[in-house]
Amino acid sequence: MTMSRRTIIKGIATAPFAAAAGGLLAATPAHAATIDPGQFSLTSRSSNSHGEFAALNAALAARLPKVDATAVVADTNRNAPRLTSAPSTVEAFQAGFAFDADDQAVDYWIPQGVTTSADAYGNGLYPEGGSNKVILVSWYFETNTDGVGEDEYALDKGQRITFVDYNNPSAPTYRHVLLVEPVRTSTGAYSFNPIRKHAGGIMWYGNLLYVVDTFKGLRVFDLNTLFKVATAEKDVCGLHTDGSYQGYGYQYVLPQSHAYDNAGKYLRYTTIGLDRASTPDSLVISEYSKSGTVDYTDGTFNGTGQPTTTPKVVRWELDYTDRQLASLTAKQAMTVAQQKIQGVVSRKDKHYLAVSDGPDAKGTLRTFTTGGSTASVVCDLAVGCEDLSYHSSGASGWAFAESVIWNVSEYTGRRYVYAVRADGS
Repeated sequence: MTMSRRTIIKGIATAPFAAAAGGLLAATPAHAATIDPGQFSLTSRSSNSHGEFAALNAALAARLPKVDATAVVADTNRNAPRLTSAPSTVEAFQAGFAFDADDQAVDYWIPQGVTTSADAYGNGLYPEGGSNKVILVSWYFETNTDGVGEDEYALDKGQRITFVDYNNPSAPTYRHVLLVEPVRTSTGAYSFNPIRKHAGGIMWYGNLLYVVDTFKGLRVFDLNTLFKVATAEKDVCGLHTDGSYQGYGYQYVLPQSHAYDNAGKYLRYTTIGLDRASTPDSLVISEYSKSGTVDYTDGTFNGTGQPTTTPKVVRWELDYTDRQLASLTAKQAMTVAQQKIQGVVSRKDKHYLAVSDGPDAKGTLRTFTTGGSTASVVCDLAVGCEDLSYHSSGASGWAFAESVIWNVSEYTGRRYVYAVRADGS
């Protein structure tokens, strides 16, 4: 695409709902409406049935080498081929990479969420005062990979997070880390368990990683607290019979440190995004539905009962000082008559959605404004598009010439992590 053509499209894109020739920004009938945010709330939880997360993790730290995310980024063990052109059906491509051949082929680990150090800190670098450019991707373990009959894999290994060293965009490297929940065994010994949930969306904010729990709310992980474990036992997680700590063969495990449990009307915590343009910073949650009606019958939901079943985007304000929620009651909520939402990010009253269309059709990046009547197509995304992460051009340490939005695609052989220009040009 020539610069003159891009300039024309950028001018059109400043009007979110204008239709462009050729359908690049054609409006789609996805109606939005504001609703009462007070019906959506969370409770803060610092413990599980085994004790306080802090005490459990401190006990593990007395038994295991403790590291932070910087150490993991410095210890990557896989290579990620750089994308030199747009993958799949992607438009407005800026940068990205693919996973290696093994991670392209594996059918039981499926990528879902994406976030970057441009979420973690405003200058885009990690840790605070540091210089690392880092991307995180979440995966969940699927035991029934063909979706029919019996499980192909008996052992559900839960969730993992990929730490990507993006300091050299021409040759990114990465390492997988297992997510775990600290527990005590029946004998009182300190251990940890895999987290057998979906991991549909993630958000990095300061030292904290937020992971959605579809039916329950949010799980929080402190990236200053990871443990190095033994790797010999590929099918053992936690305290082994020989006294060693194992993590299904992974070198590092990341234990849960907090939780926010849904306490208001049911909400399907499908995906999460950070808004650094709002005051204060805030997070938004969106809901997935196959047909435009959210299903609240396919799991045990926390909460007080069903709200409207139209998919929603719900916002909570964040506290910059401790990186936790500033309020447990939602600040904003709106319905969006849009099916198959896989990702969300917001910039004040402008909201972006990743919308998928199955394994054989391209995804799309769409946008709508609070109170607006329709959502517009910004650009095409990859087949199997998932979570979103906004990367502002204002990030002084790691910035692109213009703001971009990161996305990850999930299907075997087509697993890409890539950024598209936020205006679709």
